[in-house]
Amino acid sequence: MRFALAIVAFVAAAVMIGFGIAQRTVYLDPDRVTLSSELEGQAAYVVVEPDALGAHSGKQTLTVSGSETVFMAYGRASDVEAWLGDEPYVAVRYDAEAEEFASEVVTTAAVDDDGTTATATPTTPTTPPATPEAEAAPDPAASPAGSDLWLDEFTDERSLTTTIDVPDGISVLLASDGAAPAPTDLTVSWPLDNSTPMAGPLIAGGALVFLVGTALLIAGFMHHRRSRGPRRNLPGGRRGKLPSAPKPPSIRRSQVTGGNRRAIGRARRIAIVPLIAVPAIALTACSPDYWPSFDQAPASTAPATTSTPAPTDAPAEDEEAVMEPAVTVQQMERIMRRVAVFTTEVDGARDASAVEQRFTGPALEARLANYTIRGALPDHAAPVAVPASPLTLTLPQQVAGWPTSGRTVLTIAQNSDPTIAPTALVLQQATPRDNYKIVYAMSLAPDADVPEVAPASIGAPLISPEFKGLVLPPGQVAAAYADVLLKGEASESYPLFETEGDMLQQQLGVAGQQAADADLPETADIAFSNAVGDTPTVALATNDSGALVTVSIEQTENVTPNDGGTIGFQEGAPGAALSGFTEKSAKGVQRVIGVQLLFYVPSVGSEEKIRLLGWSENLIAASEVP
Repeated sequence: MRFALAIVAFVAAAVMIGFGIAQRTVYLDPDRVTLSSELEGQAAYVVVEPDALGAHSGKQTLTVSGSETVFMAYGRASDVEAWLGDEPYVAVRYDAEAEEFASEVVTTAAVDDDGTTATATPTTPTTPPATPEAEAAPDPAASPAGSDLWLDEFTDERSLTTTIDVPDGISVLLASDGAAPAPTDLTVSWPLDNSTPMAGPLIAGGALVFLVGTALLIAGFMHHRRSRGPRRNLPGGRRGKLPSAPKPPSIRRSQVTGGNRRAIGRARRIAIVPLIAVPAIALTACSPDYWPSFDQAPASTAPATTSTPAPTDAPAEDEEAVMEPAVTVQQMERIMRRVAVFTTEVDGARDASAVEQRFTGPALEARLANYTIRGALPDHAAPVAVPASPLTLTLPQQVAGWPTSGRTVLTIAQNSDPTIAPTALVLQQATPRDNYKIVYAMSLAPDADVPEVAPASIGAPLISPEFKGLVLPPGQVAAAYADVLLKGEASESYPLFETEGDMLQQQLGVAGQQAADADLPETADIAFSNAVGDTPTVALATNDSGALVTVSIEQTENVTPNDGGTIGFQEGAPGAALSGFTEKSAKGVQRVIGVQLLFYVPSVGSEEKIRLLGWSENLIAASEVP
């Protein structure tokens, strides 16, 4: 019986182990699904649409080839379309019925007379070849490399393969250099779940059944050996004594013991073989793909409790009015890394022509003046470096498409040196093909109380300078504070501002002006005047209906002689280095201080006052008094 059960166990073990191994070999499904497209035509750009990237779930592995230089970037679909503008491109979409990629050349009509732009329209998948003149003089702006719109970008020669994991609403832009035709071969693959959760249990179960069969086989041999002893049949009972048999030859004890040991040894070896083989087979099924996963509970059939009520799920009537943040956090972090590296290079080289690529407005004026001063005074301090990270606040403007004023974002970057205050920056992007430029760069005030703002994934609306929902319209904040600096408590706007802890009023306000006058000789007088800067005011809403308002003012100092003599800049002073005026003048000398300011302006009805959150002051001009 034991032998029969052992045979059954061996057969069952072989079936289980064989079927478990077959699941990981002959019956194993592919580990990925792949779609390919061979693109025709001479278009300079290819756009892989969001539906093509989302044809299957999981990370997307893209392989692109077919041009000398292969450029790939991905970003929000709206940003890709904005960058392309009216350029024709090949759109790669997913045909769900055919379960394959479909491509077509898309052109965008020019702007109509009423200011609206026609929607993209597909054309035949052919475009006229580029003319020799166009090939000889490519437009530098045609290259998408280096644009701030992309979440990431990659470049390689002839072929490029990369894996991304993008959500819905993201497109991939393919190009060569913007002038030559785009790559023609595209392959996208997604991972598939080819795990076999029953392979491990089958192999392990078969190994266990094999052990049971082995144990039954050994038990059967041992039982059979014990049952082979001599059996005597005595005829007639005990009626007589049986004749004696010849005495067998003597057998040494060692011979019997040695034979038994060899038999026992063979039995042990037979038992050890499965004990070694079975764990070896079981270890081959240690991969997580071999076993069922209990990490997630089975899907519940109960209705979801976190879903939004049905009335709010209705689509908006005006789909084009959907607002989105100007940048994402990932995008802003990438931009700041680029800006930080660029700023370090141009500040070190004092490159006045290159700095305009990333600076404009008051921030540009301050750096250009600093470069000029350092050219004559090498020991003069360089501008405060722009830190790349961490970004403690990112507040992008809410936009719907591309407003005529461009896009704006406010960010605060923590400096790696704890002794240097965090830097608040206002950046603006004028057009889709322009990169972000720093308009305002300010150091936060000590213990600055920055109000709560919307998360970067939502953004904040840009407030009009004439908005009357604040204690002071944003467009009037600069003039009011300039008057406070000039007149102090005598200013009508003085009660609107929080003066406690305002260190700038001590430096450039009435107290600072009196200190500057006291430092002059009795033969000279100083006069101050303040004016609002030319750069437009930037105001972004806060969560409490207030606003973060950024402005600039210019304070002019005129030092004139009062005894009929002459006066000039001190030798080695920044004013002399900036102006190049080293003589004495009977009319006097003039310095202009550019001040960039960040305020919190509360809403109407609030008991709070306008707070100065950060500022920077720089000498931006010097000359003889006109």
